[in-house]
Amino acid sequence: MKFQIIIPAAGLGRRLGADQPKALVPLAGKPLILHTLERFAPMAGNTRMIVVHPESWHKEFAAATASLHDSIILLPGGLERSDSVEAGLKVLDRDTDIVVIHDAARPFIRLAAVHNAVATAQQEGAATVAIPVSDTILQGDEDAFLERTPDRSRLWACQTPQVFQTHIIKEAYKQAIEIRRAVTDDASLVRLAGFPVKLVEGNAINFKITTPEDIVYAEYLVQRGML
Repeated sequence: MKFQIIIPAAGLGRRLGADQPKALVPLAGKPLILHTLERFAPMAGNTRMIVVHPESWHKEFAAATASLHDSIILLPGGLERSDSVEAGLKVLDRDTDIVVIHDAARPFIRLAAVHNAVATAQQEGAATVAIPVSDTILQGDEDAFLERTPDRSRLWACQTPQVFQTHIIKEAYKQAIEIRRAVTDDASLVRLAGFPVKLVEGNAINFKITTPEDIVYAEYLVQRGML
């Protein structure tokens, strides 16, 4: 079984207040993308990880990932996340059986969760790491009045990696040209294309760095040796 890792990293980090792509924002003295790649490097083996970045920032991404130059492929992405993932799918090695897609801004992923998701996708076809929701979730209407309270026992917060047998994720992208911009993750896209997706329980520490407060918390976790 051969798998390949795609890291969409074209997000611009506006909510972070950064003047550069989120993946280049420093965390504990290193670019965020480098932390994430270093998490996956031990399991990537001889297969190069695919990093999809904003086209105009190629030099900066090359510099940020120079220490892993021989382990990655740098690829220009598109306007939407789905465009970047599709670009990554087009350069997969022909003999790739499993595709692992992971957010660049989730550097605290545990490899045990990755291995679990890969094993599940091998058996079920598609899997995503997620965590059961602990808070009560309220659904509001367009005027921000409470509309309903979904059953919390069936709600999960989506994370990454999301893992797919190669033929499934490629087929989903073929089918979903019209709908893919309406979804924000690949597991939802695959489900809308008619394929079942198994939920694999992850860990709350695998949060997505999105706001300045997230960076502060991430710095604290690094200081505590959690990275």
